[in-house]
Amino acid sequence: MTPQVPGSRRRRELITFLVLAFGIWPLVAVGVVGGYGFLVWILQIIFGPPGPPGH
Repeated sequence: MTPQVPGSRRRRELITFLVLAFGIWPLVAVGVVGGYGFLVWILQIIFGPPGPPGH
């Protein structure tokens, strides 16, 4: 392994941070919220909406 210059490493870490912060984590957050909404939707189809029994 060759020693890296600190500026090159800092730039690579900054790019990695930006990809994680503005690329991967927003997609993960949307996937989790969407998955939870889908789960609630399916459960309401199977068991009905929450609340007291129908009139």
